[in-house]
Amino acid sequence: MKKKPIIIIVSLLVLAGLAYAFMGWHSGQGEMLPETEEVEKVSPVGPAFNADSAYAFTQAQCDFGPRSMNSVGHDRCAEWIVKKFEDYGCKVEVQHADLKGYDGTILKSQNIMASYRPELTTRILLCAHWDSRPWADNDPDSANWHKPIVAANDAASGVAVMLEIARLLNQDKKLNIGVDFVCFDAEDWGTPQWADVADNGDSWALGAQYWSQHIPAGYAPRYGILLDMVGGQGAKFYQEQMSKQYAPEIVKKVWRAARSAGYGSFFPKAAGGAVTDDHIPVNDFAKIPTVDIIPYYPDCQQSSFGPTWHTLADDMQHIDKNTLKAVGQTVIQVLFTE
Repeated sequence: MKKKPIIIIVSLLVLAGLAYAFMGWHSGQGEMLPETEEVEKVSPVGPAFNADSAYAFTQAQCDFGPRSMNSVGHDRCAEWIVKKFEDYGCKVEVQHADLKGYDGTILKSQNIMASYRPELTTRILLCAHWDSRPWADNDPDSANWHKPIVAANDAASGVAVMLEIARLLNQDKKLNIGVDFVCFDAEDWGTPQWADVADNGDSWALGAQYWSQHIPAGYAPRYGILLDMVGGQGAKFYQEQMSKQYAPEIVKKVWRAARSAGYGSFFPKAAGGAVTDDHIPVNDFAKIPTVDIIPYYPDCQQSSFGPTWHTLADDMQHIDKNTLKAVGQTVIQVLFTE
């Protein structure tokens, strides 16, 4: 049985940043934006992002199997992520919290925070979620709806891009600003489509909600960039509407950087819809202007997030090194033009 994707019309309350809803694109999808800037020349700066390395980091996470909350694979992967960031010279802290899932399950959450050059006061936040969806509830085969997914794209890819950036910064040592890498936990325990429970929206992005309300006093990076599903085949990253509402100048900065780095084809200057993701609590509670780099597939019937979203097909066979390269090099461009 093929199940149509659920597209949520985000309410005005969410648009005001006052409520949370299940992730989904809506309205304004694919509309070309007015061209008000001169076309930038391709002039990449910073070290070359290694897509092979990022691909290997993605594979390494998937080798733990599903990293859903409270699982052995989840805890083993957390240890691995911590060690990798430490290997690349970052100061790492783990924020433990007991969070309540939609069904009352207590989730042993671990937000992993790794800081490059923590002594510097000028800082940029990069973030991604690292937990995997415990249910393939958007799989075309209903027999798979209760099975956990390996989440190569929807989890591992974002962390992999951050790890490769951390590796390059440690090797290059020329960036004179600090970078904080935050791996959010408990993002994907949101109410499943098959549950006989109303989805009031607050069951998603639990780790980001907690982190955003417990940041250290005085922590104020210039801005943040969220990396979500940044390794999929055929991915294009439209300008997400909530990002434009909260941080319009950062949206311009990131999409301009993509064109300057030579990857404008992956970042069309076109309006996407609004999606609730980890960047919403970071903007609302932590007050850090944060944008979401997240794909939009306008012609995909399975899901506007792509054909593998929340399915058993979210595996390494559907990871594209070209997509990893485009996103990673764009973020490098952003950092090295500060």
